[in-house]
Amino acid sequence: MVLPQNWLFLTSYRKFRELLLKNDTWHMVIRLGSGAFETISGEVVKAILITISKGDTTSDQSGIFNIFNTNPIRLLDVSEISTTEKKSSGLKTIEIKSVEQVAQLNNPDSRVLFESIDRSKLFLNHANCYLGLHVGGWDAYRRKYWELPFPNKDWVTLQCSVDGVSDFSGLNDIAYWPDDGAIHTSNPRARVQGRSAWGKLGIILTPMGNLPVARYLGGLFDNNNNAIIPIDEKNLGAIYCFTRSPNFRKSLREIDQAVKITNATVTKIPFNFDRWDNIAQIAYPNGLPYPFSDDPTQWIFHGHPCGSVVWNEEAKWTAQDSLRSDATVLQVAVARLLGYRWPAELDTNMELADEQREWVNRCEAMLPYADDDGIVCIPPVRGESSATDRLLNLLAVAYGDAWSGDILAQLLKSADHGRKTLETWLRDKFFTQHCRLFHHRPFIWHIWDGLHDGFAALVNYHKLVQKNLETLIYTYLGDWINRQTQDIANGVDGAEEKLSASESLKKKLVLILEGEAPHDIFVRWKPIEKQPIGWNPDLNDGVRINIRPFMTVGDVKKKGAGVLRDKPNIKWSKDRGKDVESAPWYHQFKGDRINDHHLDLNSKSHARRRNR
Repeated sequence: MVLPQNWLFLTSYRKFRELLLKNDTWHMVIRLGSGAFETISGEVVKAILITISKGDTTSDQSGIFNIFNTNPIRLLDVSEISTTEKKSSGLKTIEIKSVEQVAQLNNPDSRVLFESIDRSKLFLNHANCYLGLHVGGWDAYRRKYWELPFPNKDWVTLQCSVDGVSDFSGLNDIAYWPDDGAIHTSNPRARVQGRSAWGKLGIILTPMGNLPVARYLGGLFDNNNNAIIPIDEKNLGAIYCFTRSPNFRKSLREIDQAVKITNATVTKIPFNFDRWDNIAQIAYPNGLPYPFSDDPTQWIFHGHPCGSVVWNEEAKWTAQDSLRSDATVLQVAVARLLGYRWPAELDTNMELADEQREWVNRCEAMLPYADDDGIVCIPPVRGESSATDRLLNLLAVAYGDAWSGDILAQLLKSADHGRKTLETWLRDKFFTQHCRLFHHRPFIWHIWDGLHDGFAALVNYHKLVQKNLETLIYTYLGDWINRQTQDIANGVDGAEEKLSASESLKKKLVLILEGEAPHDIFVRWKPIEKQPIGWNPDLNDGVRINIRPFMTVGDVKKKGAGVLRDKPNIKWSKDRGKDVESAPWYHQFKGDRINDHHLDLNSKSHARRRNR
């Protein structure tokens, strides 16, 4: 027979396996893996060949199961061979293994394994593995932490899929969790899983692909991940070393070849504790390091533009490294200039490596250089210095005595700007790189009039309340318009083009300020009476929702970017899945999760009056 392979190991097939193992005679199992059929591609279809005889040779004449019968199952594995032809050839030459049929009943969940397992040496004797949280609609309840002010009493950290490279990974997201998650525990579509792991240290495993792991820091984690928690916390080092090794992945794949392995599988693999404890003592004689990171997309980031903390292999501990000059330095510096501060700066209780906390403390020296209203114009406007001059001053403080023209040149080179100037980088490349770095959920917006030497402003989205948008329109942009009018009177070349472009930008920003459809904000999970009226965004709704008017009001240059310097990769097509019948727009959208919708001001105002 040709069958899918997953019934050999999935927990849900346990009773079926036991029935076949007890009642029929198994002769041969051949694991083919993916690519076994010429006409079927991809990794999902993974097959086995199996020969089974009807009838039970493991029972005596009375029909009673005979546990002493040693009927052998012959096993062949060509799953790692790539093509159909090579698999066919491999079947003729590959080693044939043999296991006792009755012995498979002693395996965890009666899985059919290609190697024998000593139950006394299973991973489950040293660790538990928990499946993560599912809230029944992540689009409404999950954000990147930089999308709103964080720490925040209604939002908590959410550890997600890891890269398998860094010790600390998957630290980008936060989840809406007011009143200890009451909104989710009362939701029949949500599954509040993993509580037993919360507040403990362990390993986070993304159970797909090459099964990457990282350190688990004790917060919420989503259902695409598993948390491995030591039964004895003193054994975390040994468990971490094991899960980072190829042995861990090989052992898992031997008993579970599904695209996504189950958390029930994780602890049912062999684990030689003494061996891995000895390895941990050598690798981490001082214990596992406390959290550290130079990645500005992680909430444990220290917030310093050029600060660096690394693992010192010689000292076997964290250490401060030389000042950074990579592509993220300018990004962090611009964010600081616009008044943004990282969570590690604002949460004094966050557990960090001492060296990481030292860089956090050094950020205080740059606080006086942060803009008050979160609006920094690239050209000098309203008596303020240009963005370039202000950014240079901040960088000089960050680097201290190490600051020089060579450092600036290296920063521009790292930012893929070669021999050009810092101002042209701000005008031409900053926003594109900012969107890419921050997962196309930008929190610093570059608003411009479409001219390479025209009006352009960097805006901290967190501070862009209605009053500050008015300030941008009537004060900063208004001052620029007045200057162009004066330049026209004085016969300055190009002033007329700049005046026309800036006046056109002003009209577009006024449309956003007023918020009449189709320049409105629509939040799918809110009823009409709670929809924003005019430019009055709720940061909890996220960048994807609130940035829309700035991208759809009308392009000043790039198609689809609106008044922004570049177009973030954001789509307002419907989200996957179906809404519940109690959702505000369920009946109008027939259950679809539609985001591209508009509401006029009169409808929203009337709904608010009716609701009151």
